[in-house]
Amino acid sequence: MDYQNRAGSKFGGGGVASHSATNADRRERLRKLALETIDLDKDPYFFKNHVGSFECRLCLTVHQNDGSYLAHTQGKKHQTNLARRAAREQREGRQNIDPATGLPASVAASLSARRNVVKIGRPGYKITKIRDPATRQQGLLFQLQYPDATPDVSPKWQVMNAFSQTIEEPDRSFQYLVVAAEPYETVGFKIPARELDKREDRQFCFWDPDSKEFWIQVMFMTEREERFNAAPGLTARR
Repeated sequence: MDYQNRAGSKFGGGGVASHSATNADRRERLRKLALETIDLDKDPYFFKNHVGSFECRLCLTVHQNDGSYLAHTQGKKHQTNLARRAAREQREGRQNIDPATGLPASVAASLSARRNVVKIGRPGYKITKIRDPATRQQGLLFQLQYPDATPDVSPKWQVMNAFSQTIEEPDRSFQYLVVAAEPYETVGFKIPARELDKREDRQFCFWDPDSKEFWIQVMFMTEREERFNAAPGLTARR
């Protein structure tokens, strides 16, 4: 620490360091020490927010620069919280917990491996319009082919509204049926934003692991049923 050029001291002499100067020197030493042992890219508690500050997710503290955060990691508060977290995980039988995700290490490893899967393109598909002759309900039957899907992968699907996606401009007249199965790209189908009949005999999906085909059927409520469900005080049909 440089003690020269302080008020009241001669050139070359060591003046008395102020309290703030001592703290600044201590923080700098802690920062250099932390840089030797901590990689910020792998620190699960290090987070840079939208205003450029740095946050500690473990202690819920905000720091103006990375040096301040590194000094914080060597402090008593951060070390105490780390010890408390380790003791709690050991008490709950969670010794093999991945700190970045909070999931078991084996599950976290499989998730990270799946994120790095190279996409091989879109699946083949066929869409058929269907209609129930008894109830006169209209619907759609989706047939998707995944010939190169891995044996342990089962396709997943969901319906999302137009404001939940970022690919197209939101249009309240439509909703999207999204299907995902690795290593294929996720595909979405634009369907009318009508209420779906979610009863088991009306809406279902089926995955055939032998032919690698995935079937999805969705049925729309009739206009009469939609008006009935929208009326206040009336119970929708299940």
